Amino acid sequence: MEEFQMELLERLASGVDPSTGEAFGAGSPYQRPEVIRALYAALEELRQKPRIERDPNRPARAGQPWTEEEEQRLLEQFDAGDKEPEIARKLNRTPGAITARLVKLGRIDAPPNFRFTESAA
Repeated sequence: MEEFQMELLERLASGVDPSTGEAFGAGSPYQRPEVIRALYAALEELRQKPRIERDPNRPARAGQPWTEEEEQRLLEQFDAGDKEPEIARKLNRTPGAITARLVKLGRIDAPPNFRFTESAA
């Protein structure tokens, strides 16, 4: 789990809104003792869990949010006739991510049996 996500959970467990820094009101579920205990227990488990090593064969940008610049490069390369595997290699993404982004951007129709989820968006 990334450091940012751990920090977010710690703030929630402390009864603080992570986006505003303000304490949650008395009626908030994050102020209920059982929720606070559950969040702290989850954090403790996560801290003790050994980190999973990243697959060295996985592209460096796999799973990362897309930037506008990357989308622009994707569209330029696609319009130039490059195929998804070649674009994936150039952008350090998986071929599936390239296909999902092209579908999202309306450049191609989703292939049959292609699983497109919101996380790909």
